[in-house]
Parts: sequence; C-alpha cells; structure tokens
Amino acid sequence: MKIIVLAVLFTISAGVAIAAPMNVQVRNGKVRATPSQLGAVVATVEYGATIQAGALQRGWYPVTTTDGKKGWLHESALSKKAIAMRAGTTDVTTGVSSDEVALAGKGFNEQVEAKLKKDGKLDYTWVDRMAAFAVGVDQIIKFRTQGNLRGGA
Repeated sequence: MKIIVLAVLFTISAGVAIAAPMNVQVRNGKVRATPSQLGAVVATVEYGATIQAGALQRGWYPVTTTDGKKGWLHESALSKKAIAMRAGTTDVTTGVSSDEVALAGKGFNEQVEAKLKKDGKLDYTWVDRMAAFAVGVDQIIKFRTQGNLRGGA
C-alpha cells in the first residue's frame, strides 16, 4: 500500500515538475485549442510574456497563460531565455507597444520604414499586399492535402 501511495505522489510531483516558465518570443503568440496551426485560437500572448509550459510534444508545448487559459503554442513561439524589455533603468513597456519592441529587436521600426519609403530606397508594394492576404482554414487544408503535407486531412 505504501508503494502505491509513493508511486501516486511521485507521478503527481513529476507532472508538476514538468511545467516550467517560458517566454513568448513572437509579437502575438496564438494559443490554440489543439496542437495544430488549424486549431481554434483560445488566447493571445504578447511578446515578452512569461507563461507556464509543459513537456514538448511533436513541436507543440501545452501552456497555461497568466490568466489561466490553457492551450498549445508552437515551439518557435517560446524561449527558455529571459526576454528583458528594459532600456537603462526604465521599463520599456511603459513607453512603447509590444509591436514596437518586437520590431526594434530586429533593428526595424515604423520610423525606419517611413524613412526608407520616403527616400525611395525600398518598394513595399508587394509586402503590403502580402500582409493583407487572408487565407481561410479550408484553403490551408486543401493546400496541405494536395501537397501531401502532414496535417492535410
């Protein structure tokens, strides 16, 4: 009987130990109901947010957001490294949006884009058109099925 109790306690403690804090490294991470890009979005987490993540399963982490919502995030959206959003001694989040922080981390922001457009050095016509594309779930499934890609059906 003691062995069974110890085994149950060990199993419970192992399950708790698996969950670990991870940081969102994308502008807006979509937490999905299922571990699939086609899963319904149950929550959105912002760049730099810390969430609890379970064990990686086929490229997806089961996660719990700070407000208690549960779902799945792709491994590319998370980092074990801390994401410090500070400039000197002032908290950057008080003066800029998460979009600006994410873009600035890549050395690019709205001011740089506006200057490059004004100077005529870059043409964003096709980039702007691609950003406006909206692809439905049915189209994604059809594309995956026709291309014999995983998750097509």
